[in-house]
Formats: sequence, structure tokens, C-alpha cells
Amino acid sequence: MILIVEDEAKIARFVQLELEHEGYSVKHISDGRAALESALTHDYELIILDLMLPGMSGIELLRRLRQSKDTPVIILTARDQIMDKVAGLDIGANDYMTKPFAIEELLARIRVHLKKRDAFKADRLTYGKLVVDRNSRSVTYDDVPVELTKKEYDLLVYLLENKNIVVSREQALDAVWGFDFYGNTNVVDVYVRYLRSKIDDVFDVKLVRTVRGAGYIIKD
Repeated sequence: MILIVEDEAKIARFVQLELEHEGYSVKHISDGRAALESALTHDYELIILDLMLPGMSGIELLRRLRQSKDTPVIILTARDQIMDKVAGLDIGANDYMTKPFAIEELLARIRVHLKKRDAFKADRLTYGKLVVDRNSRSVTYDDVPVELTKKEYDLLVYLLENKNIVVSREQALDAVWGFDFYGNTNVVDVYVRYLRSKIDDVFDVKLVRTVRGAGYIIKD
């Protein structure tokens, strides 16, 4: 869903109708403070943000949003001064367009940023504050690096890729160690303990759960 934060009703309605015609789900909020609350509590695909809003300015909304979320934001505003554009981009906007605008250009920019977001999400696995970046093979929890061995990392990725599915020891063994691994399935238990010691115990979370007689699961 795309969130439109715009207090000019005609512009908001025009953009909303065009986006819905293109197949997007859309929500419109005209007040800056209400929009921030909604943006923090919902996972919008993209936000179209005006700068001059009642309740809270677009710049302040964006500043607070960026403290916890990386939702793509396109600023759409009548303020066309270079300093406004620089301020918006510096504080975390992904794009900046000025009014009047061509809807075809706005739609094109939306498509570009949604494609970037999809590609970015495909390279990352997340579970709460846990983030696995598959490009760099790095793991962080609440931005704190978690040092894992190759097998620990591979097992964590496999479990996250099968989130909400019970994975048997045999399945994990085949996926992480390979079909030709000649060893006991207890090795999976050992590496689950390693993961728990480096993530659960350190950050006081319950990541990998044991399903008695069946295997392991990372569950929402």
C-alpha cells in the first residue's frame, strides 16, 4: 500500500485515483502527525509526502520516520528552492518532485523506487530487529554485529527462509551440510545451540524454537 500525505484535497484525490487505476492500494492522510503515526505502525511500500502540512511539517515527519524505518519516500511539494531539496534529500528522502508535476513522471518514479525496494528486500532477511544481509553475509541485531561462522550463518539463513515452517533435523542437515554429509543429525542441535548462545542469550530474545519430536522453527 502507498501512503499519500497531502493536505490539498484535489491533488491528493487526483494522485490517489491515478495510483488506484494503476493497481496500487492507496491511503490518504492530510495531517502530518497522524501520518507519522500511521507510517510508524504500518509497513507501507512507499510514501508520497508534501512538506507543508498541518500538525507536523513534512521535514519533521521524515526526520522522525528515518529514526526507525527506511520506507521509500518521494517528496511532492510546491517548495522548489534548492535548499529545500537539499534538506529533504539529506534527511532521508529518496526522491524530490515539485508542483506542478506530470503524473506520468510521478508514476515512473514510483515504479523505480518500488523495484529498488523489492531488490533490496530480496537481499535481506529480517526477523524483528535481526537483519541478515546476503550480499555481505553479515548479521546484525538492532544494528549490533553478530559474528557467525559459515555453518551458523547458513543454518540461520535456511531457518529464516523457512520462517513459520517446522524444519526437521534431516532437512536442515541436507540443506546446510549437504546430502553427502556423513554425520549424526545431532550436529544440527549443536549449531542451534551456537546460534542461541550468540543471539538469544546476548539479546534476550527467543529466536529458534524447538518443536519436540519434529525439529526447529523461527516463528512470527
